[in-house]
Amino acid sequence: MTIMRLHACCAARGETGVLILGAPGTGKSDLLLRLIARGYGLVADDRVELENGVARAPVALQGLVEMRGWGIVRRSFTESVCVVLMVRLTGNGVNAPRLPEMDKAHDPQTGLPVIWLDGMMASSPDRIDLALDCLTGRALLLPQGAMLTGDD
Repeated sequence: MTIMRLHACCAARGETGVLILGAPGTGKSDLLLRLIARGYGLVADDRVELENGVARAPVALQGLVEMRGWGIVRRSFTESVCVVLMVRLTGNGVNAPRLPEMDKAHDPQTGLPVIWLDGMMASSPDRIDLALDCLTGRALLLPQGAMLTGDD
């Protein structure tokens, strides 16, 4: 399989990885920094190489993260991780879909489940945690249209 080179960030929560994609200025690196502050490992900032579901930074960028207004910082990093979730950042007034249509629930190029977020929202790291919990069986994602009525 060929290596996909993406303009993205990647963080690791244990053995599971999260790809963060979005247009310039939508907050990819900012969200990455907030995930790192929560205990996620830095895998890659700005450029990600993805091969057979495994993400890593290009060798020249390993351990580097950009902090706008300050510069490039070298940090400890996770060399590679198996990616299980893609986060697509919205921006420029575009809202994330409340309940995405099934054809938009997975990325057509990678097959990864996708969550759409405004990366600058304070709850974005919490939403990523919850999506990972659903994907790893720690939480249950209900089928679309399911209603909780309290009549149980």
